[in-house]
Amino acid sequence: MSLIRKTAADLGAMIASGEVSAVEVAQAHLDRMAEVEPKINAFLHIDAETTLEQARVVDARRAAGEQLGPLAGVPIAHKDVFTTSDMPTTAGSRILEGWRPPYDATVTRRLREAGLVILGKTNLDEFAMGSSTENSAYGPTRNPWDLSRIPGGSSGGSSASVAAYEAPLSTGTDTGGSIRQPAAVTGIVGMKPTYGGSSRYGLIAFASSLDTPGPFARTVLDAALLHEAFSGHDVMDSTSVDAPVPSVVEAARNGDVAGLRVGVVREFGGQAEGYQPGVLARFQESVELLESLGAKVVEVSCPSFTTALPAYYLIAPSECSSNLARFDAMRYGLRVGDDGTRSAEEVMALTRAQGFGPEVKRRIILGTYALSSGYYDAYYGQAQKVRTLIARDFEAAFQQVDVLISPTTPTTAFPIGERADDPMAMYLADLCTIPSNLAGNAAISVPCGLADEDGLPVGLQIMAPVLGDDRCYRVGAAVEQALRDRWGGDLLSRAPEL
Repeated sequence: MSLIRKTAADLGAMIASGEVSAVEVAQAHLDRMAEVEPKINAFLHIDAETTLEQARVVDARRAAGEQLGPLAGVPIAHKDVFTTSDMPTTAGSRILEGWRPPYDATVTRRLREAGLVILGKTNLDEFAMGSSTENSAYGPTRNPWDLSRIPGGSSGGSSASVAAYEAPLSTGTDTGGSIRQPAAVTGIVGMKPTYGGSSRYGLIAFASSLDTPGPFARTVLDAALLHEAFSGHDVMDSTSVDAPVPSVVEAARNGDVAGLRVGVVREFGGQAEGYQPGVLARFQESVELLESLGAKVVEVSCPSFTTALPAYYLIAPSECSSNLARFDAMRYGLRVGDDGTRSAEEVMALTRAQGFGPEVKRRIILGTYALSSGYYDAYYGQAQKVRTLIARDFEAAFQQVDVLISPTTPTTAFPIGERADDPMAMYLADLCTIPSNLAGNAAISVPCGLADEDGLPVGLQIMAPVLGDDRCYRVGAAVEQALRDRWGGDLLSRAPEL
């Protein structure tokens, strides 16, 4: 098996043993990127020499006898919403084109400390606002399973890079499903940790009470190893949870669900409108699979989940309208019309008109309206009350069961352009994922098969309580192993060659 098809865990072990060097592994992935990037457009920034220099440093540290972590020397693709002092950070927007931050995000710093080799920065929906990566100012990313389809969003570049074997690991952010939904539609693993379990310092903010950094990988264990590498308390993030990182790697190695109580969310699936039959079929097979592994499966009702989508699309735009006010053309980034004849206000207006894309403008307008005098209580205030009801539904459910499950997304990857002019249809892609963001609990998506209609990947979502991240990995590992045994390999082995 070529190096690019090895798991991150295997690559780390091979580098540690001296079987292969970090430079050789990095070069193999750079070669793959050169081969498939013209088709995929997963990356916004690639610097091969910087990548190889990082790999050489890892090899030198190991040669000097330094004890390094399990992922030292393993390549990773990094979502272009995390600040990087040695690479541009654009958040997929023209307003930050070419900006080089003066500091690293905490997630970036921890990746470096763990010895991971950053291959480059990945494409995303502008400021992480979208479910298809079509909203990037730098062109859409394409799904490796079918180049005419979306790779999910907003972390579509990250998911596509892993699914296309350009990188064994990648980072993403999940505000309303932006890790789990791309993972589902590209046939890989994507995890949204407990809110506050991974630092937001240096993450360009979309919605501060929702944004959560997390890992992408091709296996549950690889995701757990990356999760552990960059998570944990950070004094630079006031919302960071001051608690130990759950035992995610141990859980991923365990994968025993005998006796575990699993709740099927009644409100997600069944005969509900908008669910693709092939998605529901694979989900039902996953339910039966968990029962065959000894889990006790029951149906659980979470009635407030049906109101999560409208609540989210008031809360998230409200926070984005506040957060994006910092892009004022005065301090950094794009500046339009500054010819000495215009006022600061005029320059600001011209810059924002040219620098922000249509979806970002739409959400800023929505959020500003929801926060405006006379409407705050009716919209934003009511949405926060709904958020409380959703959290209570989770609390009640987790008194009955250990984890909840649902389809990750109602459909498989849709064609590029199909929903571009229909924001409501686009927003429905996150129907099943949004409740976990509003409540702040942990959730993961793992591949569970291919839909009959189009042969495209389907994801199983596993939700756990706050700081119950290890439960997601435990159940995910059990499903992954059972399906590998059934399929005779992983799901990506069934993907067409690029």
